[in-house]
Amino acid sequence: MTVLVILLFLLFLVIGIPISLVLGMITICYFFLMGNTTLLTSTPMRLFSGLENFGLLAIPLFMLAGELMNGGGITTRLVKFARVFVGHVRGGLAYVTVISNMFLASILGSANAQAAMMSKVMVPEMEKEGYTRDFGSALTLASSIVAPIIPPSMIFIIYGTLSGSSIGGLFMAGIIPGIIYGIGFIGLIAYMGYKHNFPKSDRATANEMVKSTVSVLPALLVPVVIIFGILSGAFTATESAAIACVIAFIVGAFLYRELDLKQLPQIFINTVISTATVTFLIAMANIFGWMIAFEQIPQLIANTMLSISDNPFVFLLLVNLLLLLLGMILDGIAALIILVPVLMPLVTAFQIDPIHFGVIICINLTIGLLTPPVGTGLFIVSSIAEVKFERLVKATMPFLIVAIIILFIITYWSDAVLLVPRMLGLTT
Repeated sequence: MTVLVILLFLLFLVIGIPISLVLGMITICYFFLMGNTTLLTSTPMRLFSGLENFGLLAIPLFMLAGELMNGGGITTRLVKFARVFVGHVRGGLAYVTVISNMFLASILGSANAQAAMMSKVMVPEMEKEGYTRDFGSALTLASSIVAPIIPPSMIFIIYGTLSGSSIGGLFMAGIIPGIIYGIGFIGLIAYMGYKHNFPKSDRATANEMVKSTVSVLPALLVPVVIIFGILSGAFTATESAAIACVIAFIVGAFLYRELDLKQLPQIFINTVISTATVTFLIAMANIFGWMIAFEQIPQLIANTMLSISDNPFVFLLLVNLLLLLLGMILDGIAALIILVPVLMPLVTAFQIDPIHFGVIICINLTIGLLTPPVGTGLFIVSSIAEVKFERLVKATMPFLIVAIIILFIITYWSDAVLLVPRMLGLTT
């Protein structure tokens, strides 16, 4: 029975059915094959029960905040700010792409959304200045993976909801890893810039620097308020998303005056579509996880891993290898929802901090955006930047290697993840 279900799962993926539908179809097929009508009648209740969590309310709110900031001109000011200060060095526009993505990561929290937006903005600009379209597209895609690491982060919200971990603690734990990824990509650009003689822009004047700094200060209000609000206890991570929406609206509509009220219907539509996509996936993954639990697959995996080694370092190595493989064929959020209930008992058994493990698993699955054959980030950037998929995969390889190296550094250097949460009393 289990073998048949696995074959159906692989068949549905190969013929191109969306992963959310695959999860639901496989679960229903399994229950039909089992002939268990009780499970079938309970399925609708399971679909809704998986969404009854206050923490998930942050997802549509952060998506709305991102849409408001895009429409209000905040995004363009962040990019301009980075360009004014580092655009004049060799490979400057490439550095701007990384730094801009780090700024935007504190606003959007979604790698796919960030990759789509930055592909429209940065790839044409980089091509004008002499960079190849392949490199510009690969850099934009790779830099976007910091979005789910630097707070706020949608994938951290989902992990925190599933594992019972502090979402505020996860947000704080992502700060140093996000900076390490930015430094890693900047180091790679420096090497490639020296090797390929990247172009550089004109140096900005002191007056331009001052103007850009003043202009960007209101844009930085959103991440600052989110982080300090959570740290001070003024509001929860979910409530901070609502505050972010209010600030983004005020800044875009009244300070920058680029957010027109006529844009709001389209902004709401985009938010609803994005939220519905994620919510539907969570609901379907919830009944799929129910099926897995019914088959006692978590216990099987746990026993198998424990039989291999009782060393937590070996366990983390095996988990990373498993996640890297699954990230090549599964959407990150779907894999997260499926695997967290399976792996959390092992995390407890090996006495691994759940916040540290959450950062590891979220980063690992985010790297899946860069890996073929199902890396959604590859398809998004390939389509928007008009680069052949095969060429984009090849250009992304150096960034993928750096991303995996940093992943293992973070895996075995727990202080890089837990330093900030410990200082703030959010973990032990």
